[in-house]
Amino acid sequence: MLRGKKIVIGITGSIAAYKSCLIIRELIKQGAEVQVVITPAGKEFITPITLSALTHKPVISEFFSQRDGTWNSHVDIGLWADAMLIAPCTASTLGKMANGIADNMLVTTYLSMKASVFIAPAMDLDMYRHPSTQRNMQLLQSYGNHIIEPESGFLASGLEGKGRMEEPAEIVHVLDSYFKGNTRQLQGKDIMITAGPTYEKIDPVRFIGNYSSGKMGFALAEECMRRGANVTLISGPVSLSCSKKIHRIDVESCQEMYNAAVECFKTADAAVLCAAVADFRPSQLSETKIKRKDNNLELSLCPTQDIARQLGKNKRDNQVLVGFALETNDEVANAKKKLLSKNLDFVVLNSTRNKGTTFKSDYNQVDIISNEESLAFDKKTKDLVAADIIDVLAKKMAHIQNVDR
Repeated sequence: MLRGKKIVIGITGSIAAYKSCLIIRELIKQGAEVQVVITPAGKEFITPITLSALTHKPVISEFFSQRDGTWNSHVDIGLWADAMLIAPCTASTLGKMANGIADNMLVTTYLSMKASVFIAPAMDLDMYRHPSTQRNMQLLQSYGNHIIEPESGFLASGLEGKGRMEEPAEIVHVLDSYFKGNTRQLQGKDIMITAGPTYEKIDPVRFIGNYSSGKMGFALAEECMRRGANVTLISGPVSLSCSKKIHRIDVESCQEMYNAAVECFKTADAAVLCAAVADFRPSQLSETKIKRKDNNLELSLCPTQDIARQLGKNKRDNQVLVGFALETNDEVANAKKKLLSKNLDFVVLNSTRNKGTTFKSDYNQVDIISNEESLAFDKKTKDLVAADIIDVLAKKMAHIQNVDR
């Protein structure tokens, strides 16, 4: 949704100014047109030449660009833009914006802006905690500006984020969500997500598992949280971290994940089963390490609990259940079979034949298959894939809600 959008990037004098380059690069990659406005202090941290090379536009810093009377019109910039993003935004600039002190081109442009304004604060913790800074952010929010902070997306209340500027990818995602109109569309909904692998023990030191990193499931959890949902993430053994706003339940085996999922689904509005759950486990668990022998070792395996099938049986009419199908062959046929046999609302299909996707990768390429339609998507980073999936989920949930009315 950023393609064709005209975005003004305001840069102030913060050590985080270098991250603006990453924001600009991603915005342009997604098709946006970017104009940079920088404060004099901002130029002490990053050069206009670097920014101009990224945007292919002259960087605006002063009211007058030459001594012949040529000047930069802050009014024209305000009319041109579809959005303005100030990242990083220092405590000084926050104060000037909140109180209308238009002593530089950036604040003057802000005061003339007709489009929505997004602000990513960046300062040390003591400055962030100071009552004047908190008051200025609250004032700016009351004026209709959007404050972007780590682990909270938009500023809610309290001292969240602790002054550190949000990561560039998350900032770009907030802008993308804004233009999609889906920023808080899951507000108050309870959504359960499973992620990662399960480990089925053979003995105290060995297990049956798979290559799942959990990245896709964690991206889905973060995406639902950004849209206002109350998220429970049931995760197998992975090394990933997630927002503190997400209720995380760590499990190891399929049985543990099954127990947690069945219990959580009782009160959930929707569930997304993204975990790569082992289909089989050893019939017997050795209490001691199995020693190497000259002859072959034979393992007897038995089926694990089928989480998707059980939740499909338990599903109420006002609940949405989403499954994943990772396939190596006959992808669409297998996904449709899973859709019907497990009473899913839709299936997210991906394939090991798409190189550079699925296990351990930061990328994925999926199809979304339901009884009503099939949607094919290009290869994308997993956070963008998560946004596509949750778009479909949100529409399905909204449809069910409208039917209930």
